[in-house]
Amino acid sequence: MTAYVISEVEIVNPTLADEYKRLAEASIQRHGGRYVVRGVRPDAVEGVWSCERRLVIVEFSDMERARKWYASPDYAEALKLREVALERRLLFAEGLLP
Repeated sequence: MTAYVISEVEIVNPTLADEYKRLAEASIQRHGGRYVVRGVRPDAVEGVWSCERRLVIVEFSDMERARKWYASPDYAEALKLREVALERRLLFAEGLLP
């Protein structure tokens, strides 16, 4: 079942955020993921969304692959950089069965 990694992101350090994005993208691709939405400011039709926050959605073939990517040494360097480059909320969610 398809799995999604959903990030609500606020950039704290633009220079470091660019490096994080480069490292994260490479690791996502190596683990079979793909960006569905990347760094957009969504239109909050209901509720409140801070204009400083951006939305990122990454798709993986299944939850196991998404979790392996997140826990991988391949993503570890980006994850460490994320601590100083971005503030974020990160969610994992399974898609619907076909």
